[in-house]
Amino acid sequence: MSEWLVLAIAMAIACALVLVITVLRHRRLNRAGAGAGAGAGPVETAETPDVLEYMTMMVGVVYAIVLGLAIAGVWEARGTAQDDVRREAQALHEVTQRAQVYPAGVQKQLRADIDAYVSHVVHQEWPRMINRHELSGRGAELLDVVRKDIAERAPASELEAQAYQPMVDQVAIAEDARNARAQNAGETLPGVVWFGLIAGALITVGLIFTMQIGRSPRELLLAGVFSALIAFLLFLVWDFDAPFGRSGSDSADAFHQLFTSAAGRG
Repeated sequence: MSEWLVLAIAMAIACALVLVITVLRHRRLNRAGAGAGAGAGPVETAETPDVLEYMTMMVGVVYAIVLGLAIAGVWEARGTAQDDVRREAQALHEVTQRAQVYPAGVQKQLRADIDAYVSHVVHQEWPRMINRHELSGRGAELLDVVRKDIAERAPASELEAQAYQPMVDQVAIAEDARNARAQNAGETLPGVVWFGLIAGALITVGLIFTMQIGRSPRELLLAGVFSALIAFLLFLVWDFDAPFGRSGSDSADAFHQLFTSAAGRG
């Protein structure tokens, strides 16, 4: 299911619930007033107490702070994850560039092994990482092959000797970035935080009904917009909570930009 469709459904449900509850509550109050007799007067027409307005405002402020911190946390985690992907891709690309001082046969083999690793990461490991929050053992094996291509061949010239250690270091950087990618593959926020965010949303939206809300178009519009905003912000947290996205391999753009093998099927 598309993320935009999920967002639209969530916002529509939030608006519908608030509007339906408001209308039903208003009808119940009207029936109660009619049942009390003509001289009973309107029901729940008193102004909202100042202390209730203050408490409602404070709950909204506290929830806004918590929600803002949650959004900032998942956004920072996603940014860190993307930096690790770029670091991994750039390190492997640097290896292919430094390998130009090696003989043609060595260059071809090294680039073929790097392409095999990149193709496996983008087309096979990425869906596994998104769906199961883990990396495959095959990816580690392919990266080890790249390391052996460099480490097990003694430099045959001064240029090769100068390129040897930087290439080894770049493979180590790629491996470190890969390990960081494995650690960031899961969701960022624990379940207890989600419980607090959802409970806080229900409380915050529920406080609308303590403010003597009526059934006028203006009040219904504001109530619907407010509930839709809360739904949108929760969707934002949910979407960013997956550092590498919820579907597809868009988060692997760094590999697509630097390696043609990422465009084919591995």
